[in-house]
Amino acid sequence: MPDVSREIATPRGTAIVEMAPAPKRAASVLVLGHGAGGGVNAPDLVALRDAAHAAQVTVVRVTQPYRVAGRRAPAPAGHLDEAWTAVVRELLAVTPGVPLVVGGRSSGARVACRTAGAVGAAGIVALAFPLHPPGKPERSRQEELDTGLPTLVLNGDRDPFGIPAGGPGVRIEVRPGAGHDLRRDTAGTAKLAVDWLREHGWAR
Repeated sequence: MPDVSREIATPRGTAIVEMAPAPKRAASVLVLGHGAGGGVNAPDLVALRDAAHAAQVTVVRVTQPYRVAGRRAPAPAGHLDEAWTAVVRELLAVTPGVPLVVGGRSSGARVACRTAGAVGAAGIVALAFPLHPPGKPERSRQEELDTGLPTLVLNGDRDPFGIPAGGPGVRIEVRPGAGHDLRRDTAGTAKLAVDWLREHGWAR
């Protein structure tokens, strides 16, 4: 079944969501954001969409307004968070009573972490979380993972953006031979994510 695509108006412009409804009663809704210069068809996001959908998860991939407008340079963090929050809240209105899990890759993972509490997420899946800019470990973003929510981080061991540390509720899975794009063994990465969702009752 192809994804259902629709536009959602946000305070920062129009976002596009692509929803793959669970084949049967949804165990959860997983909302995923893209990287700074990429899109929702990144191989790791597509692999996770396919694996989670097969496990009775409704998966929604969100294209931020700046990408819809054709820009590659990302919007400021506050604008990303504002648009994302508006999209997720509208999605919750059409999926009432279903647990919400948020996530994404790279910049999208950061947005999901920063806004998870505000949107009422139950958990977070972070793909290629960019711990710091390449070559600048002193500019750590580790605190963005300290949400108090169950969080799964999947990073490659060759990621120049670094690998976060674990913490209370934060599980780190390091993918051997993978870089920031997580293209190596996308099926294996997606399986780890779905297994984690099952542990929490958010997939079947």
